[in-house]
Amino acid sequence: MLDAIRWDSDLIRRYDLAGPRYTSYPTAVQFHGQVGTFDLFHALRDSRKAQRPLSLYVHVPFCANICYYCACNKVITKDRGRAQSYLQRLEQEIQLVACHLDPAQTVEQLHFGGGTPTFLSHDELRQLMAHLRKHFNLLNDDSGDYGIEIDPREADWSTMGLLRELGFNRVSIGLQDLDPAVQRAVNRLQSLEETRAVIDAARTLQFRSINIDLIYGLPKQTPDNFARTVEEVISLQPDRLSVFNYAHLPERFMPQRRINSSDLPSPAHKLEMLQRTIEQLTAAGYRYIGMDHFALPDDELAIAQEEQTLQRNFQGYTTHGHCDLIGLGVSAISQIGDLYCQNSSDLNAYQNSLASAQLATSRGLVCNADDRLRRAVIQQLICNFKLEFAEIEQQFNIDFQGYFGALWPQLQGMAEDGLIRLERERIEVLPAGRLLVRSVCMVFDAYLEQQNRQRFSRVI
Repeated sequence: MLDAIRWDSDLIRRYDLAGPRYTSYPTAVQFHGQVGTFDLFHALRDSRKAQRPLSLYVHVPFCANICYYCACNKVITKDRGRAQSYLQRLEQEIQLVACHLDPAQTVEQLHFGGGTPTFLSHDELRQLMAHLRKHFNLLNDDSGDYGIEIDPREADWSTMGLLRELGFNRVSIGLQDLDPAVQRAVNRLQSLEETRAVIDAARTLQFRSINIDLIYGLPKQTPDNFARTVEEVISLQPDRLSVFNYAHLPERFMPQRRINSSDLPSPAHKLEMLQRTIEQLTAAGYRYIGMDHFALPDDELAIAQEEQTLQRNFQGYTTHGHCDLIGLGVSAISQIGDLYCQNSSDLNAYQNSLASAQLATSRGLVCNADDRLRRAVIQQLICNFKLEFAEIEQQFNIDFQGYFGALWPQLQGMAEDGLIRLERERIEVLPAGRLLVRSVCMVFDAYLEQQNRQRFSRVI
């Protein structure tokens, strides 16, 4: 079993920098407009030849109400009818992509994100799932990892029953904070009772896994009132928790301009919130997976980390990193072999492309040999908290210390500071460094010096 993480305030102050979350390497910041539909078709053909299993991500951008903290790609509207034209184009995209794949390629993982996927009516959800099943090889025996993001204000028992009937067996529930003052400050009023009702329904209907999202650093939050939220959430006994650091970037995300910056907690209070949250969750039996994620010891993520098979992709930590990830919908990102590509983030542009029978691919990147090598290094560190040089050397036919010789002084400095143990054969991220694993990964990021760090959230 992995050692528990250790809180070290001095290390956190020194290494709490802004940097990528490494759901990919290279990160989406490196995507460019020279990648288009031809590259996507080529990658899909290679996927078909290799008969690789699939992971599908479907983006539903609509929300009925705006949450001021949100940085997702979304469309705020009370008009439920707007979904129809979007679904029409989304179904075209599904058909256009699927015809380049083999029907024998199974969909091991499916995830509906948003936005608010349950903004769609029951009939629309049935229609969309029927279309996916028509064109992709979705599993029918409940063995797939099929998840959906839920806003408890947009779901009830009948909704949960429908989702289970359609094949979903995992739910991720947005909660963020239970304190009414905090909820008013971010325009997301959501009671504990609403949330508990959805969780009770999921358990009764035998959903396999329940995840709850929390955010610390929101306006009006204090260490004490956030600790009460965490205590209530623990009583709900989710299988997984995501505890995100709120990044206040009003210059980039317009809704955040409605947040009064004077209501934001101080950096010291944010750190105290995180420290107390870790203590509460650890005492309740949750394991720190990494990058804001916690899971019970019998959860698939915790088991995969124990067995060193955990991976990471645009959906976060996963046990399906061996799959080709196909993103469907506005702004969705695909990762197929060495290709990353993203659909247009503009709803009208996305719909207009498909109305012309063209895919909406707008930018992306094809990994080179150095990208593949560094991606493997970062993946090992961020998932397993250690890196065996021999594995990388064998896989990429390099001498590790020779290839990364220029980085050695930085790594030695981290070792002297107690973040990592640096040996001739390996790097191990120590318990005091696990909260700061992004900082360790950043050492291996060849693009970071060229990037504007203001585009990224802080490590903690």
